[in-house]
Amino acid sequence: MMNVAQEVRNVYENFEIDKDILFFKVGRNGIVSFHGRNYNIKKIMPTEQLNGFIASGQFVKASSNCYVNVGKIIAIEDGMIRFDHGIESKLVPVSMWHQSHLRSLLS
Repeated sequence: MMNVAQEVRNVYENFEIDKDILFFKVGRNGIVSFHGRNYNIKKIMPTEQLNGFIASGQFVKASSNCYVNVGKIIAIEDGMIRFDHGIESKLVPVSMWHQSHLRSLLS
């Protein structure tokens, strides 16, 4: 039986990008901030691996440094991408240009 510390460590070490991540933001020096439903994880990621996630088509650019998981989007409204219903929903701002592109992918 796993204790709470082991469960938390497993989330941080063994998360699956395509299944667990709603969006990620690319920072300086290869640091990527991954955002899941109830957590944020910062990791150093090689450029080749990051480009692979983007090239797969599952993650699409929402702003200059933010990529969203298209399969996890619930709605695009008022310049925001919504990933879940309710008060605790994670929202990401999206430019009009990227909003139009995302809407075409979702339809």
